[in-house]
Amino acid sequence: MLFAMTTRLLALTLLALTLAGGVAGAQTLDPASQEALDVVLRMLQDPALRGGAIASSPDAAAADRQLQGLAGNDPALMQQIYDLAGAIFEELARGSGGDANAMTQALTRGQSDPAAAAFASMLSPRTLERLRALSIKLSDQPRP
Repeated sequence: MLFAMTTRLLALTLLALTLAGGVAGAQTLDPASQEALDVVLRMLQDPALRGGAIASSPDAAAADRQLQGLAGNDPALMQQIYDLAGAIFEELARGSGGDANAMTQALTRGQSDPAAAAFASMLSPRTLERLRALSIKLSDQPRP
């Protein structure tokens, strides 16, 4: 379950990167890059903004449907998933110095092997624990 959850979260985070057009800058992001990151984080946290982004992208809609299936269509659980995707996105943005290509490569590697130490090393212990806890919560969800 952790593998499937991680893969889906990575796909969602990659999708957020695509929708955002990347976040440029250094580990301490310049004001424009920080603003771009803030826009992505607001989109992931706000269901109305997220709905607009999902409606405009067939890939985003497919990823959202998969996540809804995992969450049993529970809105609170969906919000936790998107909040975690935001935390992963922010850590990747800062850890890669905002380099969109490096972020995409890291996410692609993480999707092909979510257990890879290289990807996990890009995330904080707190985010890794949130991922584990959410994975357990999702595995306990009844499926239709």
